[in-house]
Amino acid sequence: MGGYRNRPMTSLNSPTHQKQAMEFTIKNCNSIDEATISIEERRLNIKYGTNGTGKSTIAIAVYLGSNPDANLSQLTPFKYRSGDPTTTPKPSIEGAGQFSTVAVFNEEYVNKFVFQQDEVLKNSFDIFIRSNEYEQKMAQIETLVNEIRETFNNNDQINVIIKDLGDLSDGFGKSQSGLSKASRIGKGIGNGNKIEHIPDALTPYTSFIKGENSVKWIKWQIEGNAFLETSTDCPYCTSPTEDKMTTILAVGKEYDAKSIEHLIAIKSIIERLGRYLEPETLTKVESIINNKDGLKKEQTSYLVGLKNQIDTLKEKLSDAKSISFFSLRDVQQVKSYISGLQIDLSLLASLNSPDTKAIVDEINRSLDSVVARAGLLQGEINKQKRSIEKAISKYRCEINTFLRYAGYKYEIDIQDEANSYKMKLKHIDFPDNIDNGAFHLSYGERNAFSVVLFMYECLTKNPDLVVLDDPISSFDKNKKFAILEMLFRGQESLQGRTVLMLTHDIEPIIDLIKNLNHAFQPTPVAAFLKSCSSIISEIQITKADVSSFAQICNENITCLSNDVIKIIYLRRHYEIIDSKGLEYNLLSNLLHKRAQPVIRIDGNEISMSSEQIDVATTAIGERIQLFDYQAILDQVNNREAMITAYKTAQNNYEKLQLFRIINNENHQSDVVKKYINESFHIENEYIMQLNPRKYDFVPEHIVAECDSSLGLV
Repeated sequence: MGGYRNRPMTSLNSPTHQKQAMEFTIKNCNSIDEATISIEERRLNIKYGTNGTGKSTIAIAVYLGSNPDANLSQLTPFKYRSGDPTTTPKPSIEGAGQFSTVAVFNEEYVNKFVFQQDEVLKNSFDIFIRSNEYEQKMAQIETLVNEIRETFNNNDQINVIIKDLGDLSDGFGKSQSGLSKASRIGKGIGNGNKIEHIPDALTPYTSFIKGENSVKWIKWQIEGNAFLETSTDCPYCTSPTEDKMTTILAVGKEYDAKSIEHLIAIKSIIERLGRYLEPETLTKVESIINNKDGLKKEQTSYLVGLKNQIDTLKEKLSDAKSISFFSLRDVQQVKSYISGLQIDLSLLASLNSPDTKAIVDEINRSLDSVVARAGLLQGEINKQKRSIEKAISKYRCEINTFLRYAGYKYEIDIQDEANSYKMKLKHIDFPDNIDNGAFHLSYGERNAFSVVLFMYECLTKNPDLVVLDDPISSFDKNKKFAILEMLFRGQESLQGRTVLMLTHDIEPIIDLIKNLNHAFQPTPVAAFLKSCSSIISEIQITKADVSSFAQICNENITCLSNDVIKIIYLRRHYEIIDSKGLEYNLLSNLLHKRAQPVIRIDGNEISMSSEQIDVATTAIGERIQLFDYQAILDQVNNREAMITAYKTAQNNYEKLQLFRIINNENHQSDVVKKYINESFHIENEYIMQLNPRKYDFVPEHIVAECDSSLGLV
């Protein structure tokens, strides 16, 4: 979903366009009861939250909220949809109206605008070629050909002639002989003009056959024959028809509605074009059209000769009308080309009428004026071509470099096509263009490619706010950073623009906030989206908040008061630094409630010796004062005390660790059980993380399952 509404834009370099924080509040939209989102202007704003937080709803709400005419009812939460619409809360978005134009990248954008049948990105010409510089050069070219353009604009009859000439030419059909028997002319008069020459037996029907509705009447008459099998009476007036049966059936034998329709169409075109045919030619053509017995060979030959002259005049008129940068961009000598468009009517004898001559003379005079300025025109066309070639080379290099560094075996090219330029997709192992790339690219390839193309569209349309809804979560590390670098570094990027990126992926936080924040200017800002009972709040994420999990464990051990939770973090500290010696094993035994600690050696479990327990206890005591295995074992075996600790835990992460101990690693759902067990161990590959005590990223529904299992709800 995306939208652009026109309004004068403030320049990104304007001294009045200062950075400032903006807020908008979302209420009663889908799963969100309320959310207040803060955005700093002219920089990247990353909002990190787990799946199910409502990130996509935020993206849609901002887009709709920027449009005062948008229908917000589509965001009504399901819990209110069956209630009284006059009393139930209604969706509202406050503050988004400060963004006059909002562009949103999401799955809908990919499906709607990218990988069209004949071009990679819809309207790629407008995005990559049609710049202000392009328009200025095009205006200069139009000025030089203005006289011929005005000739056509001021004389509508020329356009009518071109159409009628084309219709008459099309009436000949396609055939090596020049006239197809299956064509409009072949069917209409190939067997004689049966409107002008009605068979004697059918003269009673003359007024119907020659009437304005002759085609409809013939169809009606022929279709009515089917009723003769029901009765010999007239199906309309029920009069006896036995003595007229031969005459009635003769209509169907002599006529078919389609041939009459073709004949009428040809006669109509000739009537319109008559004034542009040389008088003697018109007389001959009318005679041929009104033939009685069908076309003779010499008549066909004459018509084919006329068609050739018609095609020549039509093409000359059409070429003169279409004089533009696009018709001249591949012409080596503009002066010679335009001179060649002048019409020598003396060589088109069949069309050399006074009316045709008047139009041709006017067009030739206009072409003379263009020829006089052909040198200037040639120069401006060459300048425009060089400018376009430069733009194509630039975008081709940038996008293909990205594709190469990201490991994709595709390339793009921007190719001229009719009165436009279109971006085409190629595979490095295949020379031709790929039609409909969506059938060939993987889901990740489509998304990566799409978000980069979306960026270029934003550079062209310059929206107030750019929203990226989970743009890179499905890619591996190298591709993620390649996309981030393409999107937010360099002059041809979203750098310095107001961007809201919603993601459930922590890697953009690690890269852009912690490790490489100096490489992205202005420096991005980030916040964690915390969802509690459908209320979303933001918790700022700074560089100092992104730490190794070993650092996080050390920090939490020193500031917590509950020894069980301290042990959980210390055990994880040993695990993450791969120090699974006596200390790690003793803590694991404790959390598994073993009265006699054991240690695994060569695949066998043996009891830890008293000396091993003492060594481990001493080492642990340096981190957790007064550590006592038996005392804490009594505590973890005290279900009531552990449930109290669970209920008073400050965050969902610690609740999960306590639940695992209380419930002996069990839960009726394998899905929930797997989530709990993985959070107990090292659940991901990230070196850097956020402290789960501050950033509560465990989903509410998981904790709700634990509450239910413990009988707390």
